[in-house]
Amino acid sequence: MTEFVGLQRTAERVAAGDTSSVDLVTEALDRIEKAQPSLNAFRRLRREAALAEAAQADERLAAGERAPLLGVPIAVKDDTDIKGEPTAFGCAGEFPLKGADCEIVRRLRQAGAVIVGKTNTPEFGQWPFTEGHAFGATRNPWDIGYTPGGSSGGSAAAVAAGLVPAATGSDGLGSIRIPSAWTGLVGVKPTRGLVPSDPLPDMWNGLATHGPLARTVEDAALLLDVLAATGTRMRDGAKSAPGRLRIALALQVPFTLLPARLDPEVRSAVVRLGRVLARLGHEVTLASPHYGLVGLGVFARSLEGLKGAAQEVPDMRLLDTRTQQNHRMGRMLSPLVKFSRLHERFERRRVGRIFDNADVILAPTTATPPTPVGHYDGLSNFGTTRTMIAACPYAWPWNILGLPGVNVPAGLTSKGLPIGAQLVSVENSEPVLLSLAAQLQKEERWQDRTPPGLG
Repeated sequence: MTEFVGLQRTAERVAAGDTSSVDLVTEALDRIEKAQPSLNAFRRLRREAALAEAAQADERLAAGERAPLLGVPIAVKDDTDIKGEPTAFGCAGEFPLKGADCEIVRRLRQAGAVIVGKTNTPEFGQWPFTEGHAFGATRNPWDIGYTPGGSSGGSAAAVAAGLVPAATGSDGLGSIRIPSAWTGLVGVKPTRGLVPSDPLPDMWNGLATHGPLARTVEDAALLLDVLAATGTRMRDGAKSAPGRLRIALALQVPFTLLPARLDPEVRSAVVRLGRVLARLGHEVTLASPHYGLVGLGVFARSLEGLKGAAQEVPDMRLLDTRTQQNHRMGRMLSPLVKFSRLHERFERRRVGRIFDNADVILAPTTATPPTPVGHYDGLSNFGTTRTMIAACPYAWPWNILGLPGVNVPAGLTSKGLPIGAQLVSVENSEPVLLSLAAQLQKEERWQDRTPPGLG
């Protein structure tokens, strides 16, 4: 089970000299290549560059240097700029090599991490499945007939299968939390602005942010500390007792314009977690936010965001017809973006009233268990949106409001597929959320669960 040692323990082993970075990175690269035919988690591998960086890390370690992730293999989502690598963002075509690292990659390097490759994502991260004609389908390690979710599906599959101890993703409408839920991981969508989006000044009109995916709360907190440059604040939060919290169990489906229903197995799993939290001493009350029209303008903001992302695409005709239609629609809806940002202030106040009586919201991360690979094949734009909303209506309100959310594993379905719940609170409450998640982890021991055949 060396592949499931985890991020923090791996960093400790390297620092103690129990293993070398070159050995770790070689093993990770070999695991990735062996798993590619079945899981297809990676778009690009950096074997030569990563091994050279691992050798440099070993030299630094031998010289007595220490850093939080020095010599540890990490993966990043393919919406992330790495110097000397293309950023295809799930699209077909030949993309130029980037001339500089983006800010989160600079921070990973500063912490000593060795980036072994870039993980798959659907075109521009639009969908809660990771499939596309540019790279095929990324599959769920728990059952390769199912998607790991999206849009950070490649990162989720890589971590869940033990190919790397942790990975980065980005979350614009649930794209970290959804795949974390469907692969049994801890995934954090940070408060808007906590993690830098450079070179993009305002990712997807304020909807998106980078964040960590890991098997444990401690590992997610460690990676978030690196990405957000918060010292040890997140790790300290994960190690602290949360105290007695008021928790709102929010099962109501947010207003979506299209029908969505909470699957009974998901409902049962989230309610069970609520009972666990009550047994741990928290005050758990059935109460949902007054969502109202919180999604007003979400399509304008998300689709308009395609405009900037599509500028580097060599040929738009190579893209999925749904992407081409969304790109055209984004240009048409562009005038509504400003209105949506103004409306967000009102929604923040109205939805935020729930925090007058609750410290944390416990809600489903998705309405359904993982969907099969190919579930969205051949659907129209409207059909894709309708099916997507039916599966994943719970995550996006918190992107619109910029509030932090942490997915925690909530158990397995009768088919053995992971499902998740999200913990949400006010701005900059990540340490509290991680503390509560760590308390749940101690009870649930989800880190001991591994996909069949991989333990």
